[in-house]
Formats: sequence, structure tokens, C-alpha cells
Amino acid sequence: MIKSIFIIIGTVIGAGFASGQEIYIFFNKYNENGLAGLFISNIIAGIVIYAVLKKCNKSNICTYRDLLKSTKTSEIITNTLNIIINVFLLISFYIMVAGFTSYFYQEFKVSKTITSIIILIICYIMFSKKIDGIAKVNNIIIPVLILAITIIGIKINAVDETIKINLEKINWSANWIIKSMEYASYNSILLIPMLINIKKFAKNREAIISIGSTLILFVLSLVIYCSMLKYDVGTIEIPMVYISSTIGNFFKYLYGIVIVFAIYTTMISAGYGFLQNCTKTEKSYKKILIFMCISALFISRFSFSGLVNLTYPVFGVLGALQLVKLFW
Repeated sequence: MIKSIFIIIGTVIGAGFASGQEIYIFFNKYNENGLAGLFISNIIAGIVIYAVLKKCNKSNICTYRDLLKSTKTSEIITNTLNIIINVFLLISFYIMVAGFTSYFYQEFKVSKTITSIIILIICYIMFSKKIDGIAKVNNIIIPVLILAITIIGIKINAVDETIKINLEKINWSANWIIKSMEYASYNSILLIPMLINIKKFAKNREAIISIGSTLILFVLSLVIYCSMLKYDVGTIEIPMVYISSTIGNFFKYLYGIVIVFAIYTTMISAGYGFLQNCTKTEKSYKKILIFMCISALFISRFSFSGLVNLTYPVFGVLGALQLVKLFW
């Protein structure tokens, strides 16, 4: 059960989440409304986690294509959605690599080429170990991540910021409601392939896993959301590292560890989901893995925040279409 929760959290908490970019784009821009948006998006995520795990175990679903076929989807729609999912997973992998290189360039002026080569070699080794290796990594990294974000939140007085939020200012407008649904939808694109792969860890515990994952993700996103209320971070590449630096170098580097770990867990989740969906044999798995790593080397040179701003809202809409198809 704990293993499943850690894999789910590791899948969602990537460079965009931990850096603050995602939370800022989808929630902080809407001030008090963003708090309600966080609540709505996490509720949707919890429902998706429960529904997919339950369906996969009940119908013995092993691939994303199997999941689509279980909804009696036509071959054309099945192929289209499968392509969309695979493109998103690959782009998510690229974005995580870009986030990793951006952090080391911003903080230490290390060449993006050098850092991308290092992380891609590590990814290659991890992908060779498949899901059991990913589970072991998450069992170590995720508790450290949760603890570090909590410590930073306490030090920044995120709780005080939460108390100051005037709930009466929340207005039920379409803008922030759509954004919160968009956020949950695009996360589901990354989550669903990984949920299919971890169904063996979750049998008969779907409800506990979905509730536990949702609560932890809500608290962590709330800490980041409230931390950014105190600062003007609209033009900063990695907002949470900047915020942590205002309370001391120790906390700056502590949050740097959070960023690196968060990037890595989502990187391997996105990459593994893509590989599982696109390969049928061990030989094709190796070939696509090599292609994925080499192409990431070039794309990682693009701006991390630019990639997040450009792709995530688009895939949020596509993710919503996927959820409608799977659960309507």
C-alpha cells in the first residue's frame, strides 16, 4: 500500500510541481480562488486514482490500450488517445530533464549538456530495472521529499499565510474552476499509465491508496501555494528555490534537493510509462530507450518554464477529453 502511494506521489511531484511553476500557473494567479482550485483538483485526482486502480484490478487490465478497449472505444479513437498519451509522456520526460538542467545551471552555472548527460545515463540504468526498480527508488526518495517540503513550509510560515486567506473573497467564476480541472486532467495523463503498472501493489486497497495519496498531495501543494503568496515570483524560473533562499542558504540547498528528487521521480515515471506503451519486445524497448535519451539531450536545452507554460495547459484540455472518454 505504502509502495503504491509513494509511486503515485513521485509521479505527480515533478519539476513543475516542486519548483512552484505548476502551482503558480494554475492556482496562485487566481489568489484566494486558487485555494478552492487546489481542493477541487485534488478531489478529481483522488477519484481518478480510485477508479483506474479498481477497474484495472477488476478487469485485469495490463496496458493503456486494454483500458481504452474496456470502454468499448472504437479503434480510431483508441489509436488517437494512445498517441496523445504517448506524446505527453515523452514531452513530460523532456520537461523533467529540462528542469534538472535548469536548476543546476541557475544555481551553480553547470553546463546544461553535462547535467543532461549525467541524468540520462542514470535514467537509462533505472529504466533497465523497470517497475520494481522505480518502486524501490520512490520508497527512499518520497519520504525525504515530503519531510523537506514540510520543513520549508514551516520555516516560511506557510500556515500563517493559510490563516490569512479570506475565504469570503472566493468567487465562483469559470476561469479558475476550469484551470483547476485542467490541472487534474493533465496530471491524469501521466498518472493513468503508472496506475496500470502498479495495480498489482494495490489490489483490495484502492480506496485507502487514493485517499492517502490525495491527502498528501493536497498538503504539499498547499504548502507551495501559501509560500508563494508572500512573494512576486511571476518572472522567476524556479520560484521555490528563490523563496527558500530568502530564509537562508541551508534552506535554499535543502529545497534544491527537493527539486532534484522531484524531477527524478517524475522523470522515471513518465519515461517508463512511455516505454511500456510503445514497446512490445525487449529489443524494441532498448531501441526506443536509446532514442528517448538521445533526443532528450537536445530538447533539454530549451527553457524549462517556457516548456511548462507552453505544453501543460494544452495537455490539460487533452487530459480532460481522456477522462470524459474513460469515465463517462
